[in-house]
Amino acid sequence: METFAVAMPGTQTESPAALPASAGADASAAAPSATAGAAADAAPGYRIGLMLPLRSEPLRVAAEAVRDGFLAAWERDRAGIAVTVIETGDAAQDVLATYGTALEQQDMIVGPLARSAVTAVAASPLVQKPTIALNHPDGRGETTLPAQMLVIGLSIEDEARQAANWAAREQPGAIAYILSNQAQYQRRSASAFAAQWQRLGRSAKTAEMMVLNGYLSDGEMVALRARLQSEPSALVFAALDPDQARQLRVALQAPPLGEIAVYGTSSLNPGKARQLPGPELDGVRLLDLPWQIQRDHPAVMVYPQTVGRDADMERLYALGIDAFRIAHEIARNAQHKQSADFKLDGVTGQLKVRFGDGPAVFERRVQPAVYKNGVPQPVQP
Repeated sequence: METFAVAMPGTQTESPAALPASAGADASAAAPSATAGAAADAAPGYRIGLMLPLRSEPLRVAAEAVRDGFLAAWERDRAGIAVTVIETGDAAQDVLATYGTALEQQDMIVGPLARSAVTAVAASPLVQKPTIALNHPDGRGETTLPAQMLVIGLSIEDEARQAANWAAREQPGAIAYILSNQAQYQRRSASAFAAQWQRLGRSAKTAEMMVLNGYLSDGEMVALRARLQSEPSALVFAALDPDQARQLRVALQAPPLGEIAVYGTSSLNPGKARQLPGPELDGVRLLDLPWQIQRDHPAVMVYPQTVGRDADMERLYALGIDAFRIAHEIARNAQHKQSADFKLDGVTGQLKVRFGDGPAVFERRVQPAVYKNGVPQPVQP
């Protein structure tokens, strides 16, 4: 097990090592410096092990983003908390062995990050201390999680379900056209929206669009327009990427079609660096993290902004921030031998957590927004 500790004044810790800077990130802002020479007789504080696949080539950049966000939040509220960053690969057996060893040395584990690793840990008998998983296990909704495991991973499916609720409130009586293509995340998003729409007692039609060189088929767009013209009341859920959504929106706005409401998830937001000014997406509704669309929100402004990361890595950085805040609150309650039941105004959304009294509960409400001149603007649904 490769570990390095981030020491803090007044705590005991392993010999600290310098934090490596993430590619493209402002390391001086996002990763606090290790502090040597902690007092030998000081109280150790509450020990949190941040277990991430930093030795995995495919997952290293994502792991660095989570790590930097977690440590940025810890830097703001570090009193009484000792953090050790624990490196793993991506093999399930490696993760299980590392997790088992870490439990002997830590009071809480934050991680794993990979879905397969979370699945392996959740299915093992090892989870005997608070564990905050950063992804969802396979078979979500069908798997009984250990009582000591709280799952807080970002979820495009959750966003799609919230989009369905939003659309149902705004468009009573409308039939939903649910569009996606062959990308797995788009299929998951479309399926989640369709299931929630059905639970709400609403009618829907689904279509998996052909894509050529990243763009939707012109022939299928013509056919979609013809179908929408025959519907007196319709809306579109676009489980697409930003470029495909722009193409769709332009096609729908051409006469004789009237204004057709388009809803989507964070997949429609490419991030600030890639947003294109212009009216093509105006009126498109989506849901995303406050970190991405409410940069002036007080809960967002207090943390260092990163430079050079794409939108998905920005979201993982935000996940790291909220992971620490959740861990800190659970730790505070644990030190008083209390269960945790709290809400947080998080950078990934409005969070609700219950932990330590029966099965753990976690809910995240992301931020609704509407495109205006190429930029998603936060709104109240």
